[in-house]
Amino acid sequence: MSLLPRTAEEFSSADYWDRFFRKRGEKAFEWYGDYNSLCGILHKYIKPRDKVLVVGCGNSELSEQLYDVGYHQLTNIDISETVVSHMIQRNTERRPDLTFQQVDATETGFENGSFQAALDKGTLDAMASEEEGALAGRMLAEVGRVLAVGGRYVCITLAQEHVIKLAVEHFAQGWAVRIHCLSGQTEDSDSSFALPVFVLVCTKFRQAPPFAVLELCEGEDGAPTRLASVPDLLSAVKERQAYNLMLHKLRGGTDASSTPSLTLCRAATGRPRYTLTVQDSLLSAKLPRSNHFAIFIVPQGRESDWLYGSAEGRAQLASSAKFKRLVIVAMHRDQEYEDMQAVQSELSPMVMELAPPGMPANQQVPFLSVGGDLGWREVVGRGVSALTGEYSVEDVRGEDGHLYRRLVFMNNSQLVQSESRLQITATDHPVSVLLVGLGGGGLPQFVHDFVPCARVEVVELDPAVLEVAQTWFGFQTDERLKVILGDGLEHITMLESKGGHSFDVVMFDFDSKDTTLGMSCPPPAFVETLLLKKVYNLLTPRGLFMLNLVCRDSSLRKSVLERVQAIFPRVFSRGIEGEVNEVLLCCRSAGEGHKPHTVPHTLQQTANDLQKTLRNKNQTATCVPQIDITAMLNDLKVI
Repeated sequence: MSLLPRTAEEFSSADYWDRFFRKRGEKAFEWYGDYNSLCGILHKYIKPRDKVLVVGCGNSELSEQLYDVGYHQLTNIDISETVVSHMIQRNTERRPDLTFQQVDATETGFENGSFQAALDKGTLDAMASEEEGALAGRMLAEVGRVLAVGGRYVCITLAQEHVIKLAVEHFAQGWAVRIHCLSGQTEDSDSSFALPVFVLVCTKFRQAPPFAVLELCEGEDGAPTRLASVPDLLSAVKERQAYNLMLHKLRGGTDASSTPSLTLCRAATGRPRYTLTVQDSLLSAKLPRSNHFAIFIVPQGRESDWLYGSAEGRAQLASSAKFKRLVIVAMHRDQEYEDMQAVQSELSPMVMELAPPGMPANQQVPFLSVGGDLGWREVVGRGVSALTGEYSVEDVRGEDGHLYRRLVFMNNSQLVQSESRLQITATDHPVSVLLVGLGGGGLPQFVHDFVPCARVEVVELDPAVLEVAQTWFGFQTDERLKVILGDGLEHITMLESKGGHSFDVVMFDFDSKDTTLGMSCPPPAFVETLLLKKVYNLLTPRGLFMLNLVCRDSSLRKSVLERVQAIFPRVFSRGIEGEVNEVLLCCRSAGEGHKPHTVPHTLQQTANDLQKTLRNKNQTATCVPQIDITAMLNDLKVI
């Protein structure tokens, strides 16, 4: 015989609950979990010294267990005379201070501000099932009245849409609202919920803050994520419910005809980072017993390929991979990914929840990819059309290794609207360069002459050096090559204070006048942490910082490298044969889509552009240095 109401309205009926508890007899009814599963979150928000109102206590053992661990100021109320009489009889001798009263939660009669906490396990869910939630609204108002300033309403709930909306909207004005999503599903002898259990914690302020305090936490101890509005918070709750429903279905068995997917977002920004599609194999019965589960990483820019972007393609991919379940992971544009190992570490905790039923606990789960590479994509333009909505123009590396430029309308991001193969030339992408130190002018003149897309700004402290460069070394300025006479430290500070990313390349190539330091290039002030941070801020997202380092003191060199590495995520070094000099190439971005020990795409493409430029320029042989740039890049070592 079912012990749940025939109609939702019966949840608020005293007669129903009397019948309910008479049928159950001595057996406790634990809505949404017992003390063992809830104690962590309860101890976090309710202290043993607090006066606690337990709303709709039923015959749950929760109050008794809290009492046994030191909570001796618990007042339990319930609308059912049957259950109150039973609980008094059960606790009179063992727990004399544990009180039970037959009280209507919408009109308790307690004094204003007489409790520091109110605990509700399932009562709101039962009362909010009446049409329009009027009864539940009166209960929430009564809870707010009897709580003292700083008091907390701690409500354990399934957070059905109408229930959580009612509660959050009630407390959002003037209270802090935080919701914890507890992991796992609640299972007892009577029911098993596919939905997760949530804990709503509302804290009463003396004076309403100027903005809504709305937060969501994963698990008991997850860091809170601040949401901007009530709809945003309710949407986040709904997403977690959908995820748990999907897990519930996936744990029930494999189904090749069903391919559920979910999007994982960055907690801090809410922006999509990964999309996961679960594909079960049609041939699961014929596969080796050990081939339970694998993760496939789609190369960036290849999400729209038939193999990854269509249901038929993904089914073929799963069959070819020969695993019972394959999770296909697509990476989102406007996100940075360091390398395959970093992606694997980031995804592992989440994807393991998608494992098929029957997989051994110690099973190794492989991460698969095309050639072990994350692929490469760069968004070069975006905008919004009044007719087609948001669009993105992006460069990707195709399966054939060539670069392609694509137009993608974001309302159907899996479809490539237009695609053209790129023939890269040195003039495609303008490059802004800041060089500190002029010398004879050879370096800035070379960049100006052989990289036609470069605009070079040189900072030189000594006016005499500029005169020497112009008089004796043929250095010439124009609209693409300018010299600023002044202090490099001050100039960098001034540029950085204006904000924004200004330069694709920043280069330091000048000596120190203090010969006693063991480092003759650059002066120590230019490798201090504060200035390096300013250089980092000046660079565009894919920018490079190039430093000519001449240091004979090994401990000083180590200190300089540590400071550089603390600011820049990827640092390469190339020594100069027969010289003490080494050139450091420091990447502002770690998300190049390459393995840690390979040259970033930006550097390699620069090498290719320079080679083409050198080949095509009509210069005499004496004016064109014979430099194998690619070989030089291959000599780079990671620091």
